[in-house]
Amino acid sequence: MTPQEITSKTATAGDDTAFAGRAHQSVPGSTTVAGRTGAAEPAATRGKTSIADVVVVKIAGTAAREIPGVYDMGGGLSRTLGAVRDRVPGGRPNVGRGVKVEVGERQTAIDLDIVVEYGVPITEVAHEVRENVIAAVERITGLEVVEVNVAVNDVRLPDDDSADSGGETRVE
Repeated sequence: MTPQEITSKTATAGDDTAFAGRAHQSVPGSTTVAGRTGAAEPAATRGKTSIADVVVVKIAGTAAREIPGVYDMGGGLSRTLGAVRDRVPGGRPNVGRGVKVEVGERQTAIDLDIVVEYGVPITEVAHEVRENVIAAVERITGLEVVEVNVAVNDVRLPDDDSADSGGETRVE
């Protein structure tokens, strides 16, 4: 097997496979890059590398958020839950919110749910998100990104964060 061969493994806890005379426990939801064995092989190709699906999710989420015009990611409910989680002391933002991936042997497909700022050209933002995500995932993981589907779920209006502007209320 060459270092470029990638196999996708899904296993239950305790599922062992033999690799180079050693018991190896595979990781559920990960992609494995298998190397060659033997003392005659270069050191960099001995052994294997596993890339968990969550790694691709985090890389894609971070790359999408880097693009100007992307306000947030995820659907309405996940954004609401994320806002609550962000306010909890010790809570960390979920960079994977709004990202779904499918990882195969050598390729991956990514779906993103984003919220854009009002006034930005949505097609241009989606194009830049797509380019940045593909470049980051391919550079960092070595997987080929076959598609990045971008769904724009909402637009953040300039007055969304401000409190009620003192206008008339419908109910007294």
